[in-house]
Amino acid sequence: MTDRTGIFAGDNPFEIARSWLKDAEAKEINDPNAIALSTVDSDGMPNVRMVLLKDIEDDAFVFYTNYESQKGQEIAASGKAAFVMHWKSLHRQIRVRGTVTREEGETADAYYASRSLKSRLGAWASKQSRPLGSRTELMADVAKLTAKLGTNPPRPPFWGGFRITPTEIEFWADGAFRLHDRFRWSRALENKSWDIKRLNP
Repeated sequence: MTDRTGIFAGDNPFEIARSWLKDAEAKEINDPNAIALSTVDSDGMPNVRMVLLKDIEDDAFVFYTNYESQKGQEIAASGKAAFVMHWKSLHRQIRVRGTVTREEGETADAYYASRSLKSRLGAWASKQSRPLGSRTELMADVAKLTAKLGTNPPRPPFWGGFRITPTEIEFWADGAFRLHDRFRWSRALENKSWDIKRLNP
């Protein structure tokens, strides 16, 4: 597309996304890799929450969480998710929709091992999304697990990555007089070529 120049230029949406994230890392004060992740429950009611994107691979976006959490269960049931990354400092955002698979192998093990010890033990202790009697109860569980697992705990079997393989990616940048620039990359199947369209603001 002839007018897709500047920050929108390129033939690979994952490379564009990595470039935008790199720009954000130099500008955003906190968590430039934060995404608002959306899922739906069994009744079709949407849920959204902030999580941290940990990798932009050659064909997917990856984050990590407790598989038994509400988002984990909803992703397991539907196999789909969507997210938006918004950077106020850049006046840009990226929207993604796609199918989801688990990352449970060496990549997940390596990322888990890279986290602080307290975060690794916290992953074991937290029954994410389920009711908790008190913070004291949670900290007691952390203490018990610290004594049990030591300083090199393995990755919990209920904790790992989710890989979102997009069927749609939209790049948005703020424009004067709210005449924003929007380009949507879409494909019917994960292994098909991208169709790129400029959208009205």
